[in-house]
Amino acid sequence: MANFRASCRDPPNVSSSGSGGVCMMRNAWRDKQHPSFINFISSFLNANSFLLNFVPIAPDFIFNCGGLSVAFVFVTNWDCNSYLPTYSRVHKLKEQFANLYIDVTLPTREQNDSFVRSYFKLGMKLGRPTFVPVKDLEMGFEKIVKIAHARGVCMRQDVASKSRAERKRLVQGMDVFLRVITSIPGIDNHDADS
Repeated sequence: MANFRASCRDPPNVSSSGSGGVCMMRNAWRDKQHPSFINFISSFLNANSFLLNFVPIAPDFIFNCGGLSVAFVFVTNWDCNSYLPTYSRVHKLKEQFANLYIDVTLPTREQNDSFVRSYFKLGMKLGRPTFVPVKDLEMGFEKIVKIAHARGVCMRQDVASKSRAERKRLVQGMDVFLRVITSIPGIDNHDADS
């Protein structure tokens, strides 16, 4: 394990260009994972042009793509009997990170049922933060990279402001339509809306 940790600090096959973005992995999280899974992550990031760094951070991963940082907690082993520490950690992190996602590996029906019960029992709000349940580790990490990449692309293409501008244009068009319709004698706002 000592050789593995030393080799992971400076992975030889991770692209130094970082053109896909930068991935920061939490040291403590890495040390709890199987070496083959860490090698999968390193290879997957390399194939997708991400630079991988190991750092002492609060979330398990932080991706920076297109100037946007997205944080992830990756729960690789859901404990049906001890889920409170996970939710406590999530609660602390959601106060610190605007873009936080929780990736939870739930390979069995029992784990999935436990997660769903605990989610609603603890009064979590849908989408605050977003939980992403997955069947296996590899699928979970692929989802993490896809989410980070998609958020970065949206940031680069300024999708949010384009969407707001389109919505504003549509609302203005509807306002004009309502004014024209309500200018007809005998038709009020209620009639025009229907």
